[in-house]
Amino acid sequence: MSGNCDGRVVIVTGAGRGLGRAHALALASEGAFVLVNDLGVSLDGEGMGSSPADQVVQEILEMGGKAEANSADVADWEQAEKMVSHTIEKWGRLDALICNAGFLRDRKLVGMSEEEWDSVIRVHLKGHLAPARHAAGYWRNLAKEGKEVEGRIVMTSSGAGLMGSVGQGNYAAAKAGIALLVVQASAEWGQYGIKVNGIAPDARTRMTEGVFYDAEIPKGWDEKDPANVSPLVVWLSSKECNVTGKMFEISGGKINLCDGWRHGPSEEVQGRKFEVDEIGEAVNRLIEEIPPPESVYGAR
Repeated sequence: MSGNCDGRVVIVTGAGRGLGRAHALALASEGAFVLVNDLGVSLDGEGMGSSPADQVVQEILEMGGKAEANSADVADWEQAEKMVSHTIEKWGRLDALICNAGFLRDRKLVGMSEEEWDSVIRVHLKGHLAPARHAAGYWRNLAKEGKEVEGRIVMTSSGAGLMGSVGQGNYAAAKAGIALLVVQASAEWGQYGIKVNGIAPDARTRMTEGVFYDAEIPKGWDEKDPANVSPLVVWLSSKECNVTGKMFEISGGKINLCDGWRHGPSEEVQGRKFEVDEIGEAVNRLIEEIPPPESVYGAR
């Protein structure tokens, strides 16, 4: 098999189902060697099983591609390092990392337990940083040896992380952290030949079925098919990708470039601090100068 990622070695985390599975299949169809990582847990992170990853690997092998299953916990620092090291040992290199693993434990913030908060932050935010940090360490060493590096990292945020989502405060906070991690990592790792970008996909998966979308697949054009997201992921993983530090929303056949945080309008008093009774009017004048923010999903 050959294509846009011919011969490139790619790790995809959370690749047993949904978006991760679609990315793994698309990358393999474009010639990549794919490490299919998945713990096989339920939607809320309970239980473990390698069968989803094994099934995806079998699909790739049947289409003539190359793949191997992996069950590392990507939020575990040591396991993430071993996953990266094993990939390099098996195929002699690593070219791209797609961070996609995660689960939900939804509840409004006032009723959320510490465990519900910690577990979701861990799997999403730390589960992105841990493998990315070890992949970046490998590429940094190559760069210091004077070798050409074309490393690519794709991180997965969400609309909840960009706009907020009522009842998903833990998930939204983790995904917002990932969006900033894209900016931070791209700034720190660009000198080593690494490009880091993020996606905020809108698709029908276990996380969205029954909440935002029906599980039934429509006839004809299926706008919410996870496979619609994967061409962007393939390009961001390829040598042709020439952008870094960007966040893209993608749904169906539409890609939106997120504008990100920018310095907005300002007011200043010269040679002194603001008085407390001046703050309210100044703040409201500033708010009037900018467009209203996007609504939080589910807000009344």
